[in-house]
Amino acid sequence: MESPEASEPPPLVDLKKALARVIEGQEDVIDSLLVGLVAGGHVLIEGVPGVAKTLLARSLAAALSATFSRIQFTPDLMPADITGVNVFEPKTADFRFRPGPLFADIVLADEINRAPAKTQAALLESMQEGQVTIDGVTHPLSGILTVLATQNPIEYEGTYPLPEAQLDRFMMKIVVDYPALEAERLMIGRMHRLGENALHPEKVVDPVLNPDRLLRIRTACHQIDVDESIINYIVEIVRTSRSLSSLSLGASPRAGVMLLRAAKASALLRGKAYVTPDDVRDVVLPVLRHRMRLTAEAEIEGLTADGCLDSLLKRASVPR
Repeated sequence: MESPEASEPPPLVDLKKALARVIEGQEDVIDSLLVGLVAGGHVLIEGVPGVAKTLLARSLAAALSATFSRIQFTPDLMPADITGVNVFEPKTADFRFRPGPLFADIVLADEINRAPAKTQAALLESMQEGQVTIDGVTHPLSGILTVLATQNPIEYEGTYPLPEAQLDRFMMKIVVDYPALEAERLMIGRMHRLGENALHPEKVVDPVLNPDRLLRIRTACHQIDVDESIINYIVEIVRTSRSLSSLSLGASPRAGVMLLRAAKASALLRGKAYVTPDDVRDVVLPVLRHRMRLTAEAEIEGLTADGCLDSLLKRASVPR
């Protein structure tokens, strides 16, 4: 299947450039983040401390002219600290709802795996339904709500593995590695030139989009054409993952839906009107890696979810 020659939509090109101003040498990470944003999904960003995970999230909010809030997850963080709470007002002798930090366009859940499962679960309803329920009353959240959660690798001290139900709410898991030598040199030099502004991306990143325009882009993403052969390709990938001997848990039907949405966003970012097999392959790892569970034997052998998915893609029948 041949893809048409076309350029990316100008506002998305500008968005990539805006993020690249402060995030050096992480082009693949930025591309994956934009796929999740355009597809209307939530994104889990994993990496060791100090690889600009938080800076990336703050820069994205600045480039979108979006409201932003940051939640620092700690072992003593309570669910009400995230969702909000009803506060008694003596003057009116009534309760008034005080919104929590979830009531923003871009929500950064920083080091999400440092809080216990009960607090992590406070995000579940908001990520799935776009609303929170407090004392039986439902409160709608932002129409472009995007949760960007950062986490340290689970072998780091003081971390709690995210429960499977929580992981499934994230469309993608992006792994941020150390930058290459030249990229790291350029990054440090740029931080030096920015001075104090390096800590405040809103002073460096030019707004290139707004929430209303992002909603229109997401609508355009839904309208990307998908051939039946692409549907079959996605189904083959997710079903094959369930039969791999190295996996105790493969991809669910929901994972297939997320894979399709991400592939459509990838096509849109490339300026195409329809999805090609390349669009699917490019998003398989970030969409499926956190939904896989290795068997104990596979872990002992040193296998990884990414390695299993790479092997799966080599076996899958590519549409022509």
